[in-house]
Amino acid sequence: MASNLSPAFAYTVVYVRDVAKSVAFYTSAFGYNVRRLDQSQKWAELDSGPTTIAFTPLHQRETDALTGEVHLPDSKGERNPVEICFDYADVDGAYRRAVDNGAVPVSAPETKNWGQKVGYVRDMDGIVVRLGSYVNEPNKTA
Repeated sequence: MASNLSPAFAYTVVYVRDVAKSVAFYTSAFGYNVRRLDQSQKWAELDSGPTTIAFTPLHQRETDALTGEVHLPDSKGERNPVEICFDYADVDGAYRRAVDNGAVPVSAPETKNWGQKVGYVRDMDGIVVRLGSYVNEPNKTA
C-alpha cells in the first residue's frame, strides 16, 4: 500500500574541495553554527533548521563508482547546476557580512519585481548563494 505522506526534505549535500574550509566559511559568512564535523573532515553539517546543509569532499568512493566524479565549474563564467538560497530579514547586512568574510560578490541586493530583495554571491567552490528576504504568500481568496 502506498503512503499518502510526502517525504521530508532532509539534506542538501554540497560537494566541496575542502570540507573544513567550507564549513568555516559558511559559519562566518552566513551565520550558521556547526552541528557536526567528523574527525576525518570528510563530512560536516550546519545547524540550519529542519533541512540540513552538509558538506563532503568532491570525490566519494560511495558515489564516484555510480556516477563518476563531481566536477566544479572550470571557469568563473560557468556555474553549478544548483543554487543555495538563504532568507534573511536584513538582506543588505547579510550580503555585506558574506562579502566581508570571503564570499565573491555576484550582484548586490536589489528588490525584484515580485517584491523580494535578493543579492547573489559565490562561495570558494563557485557555488552561487542567493541571499533573499522572506517571501510571503499572497492572500488567497476562496
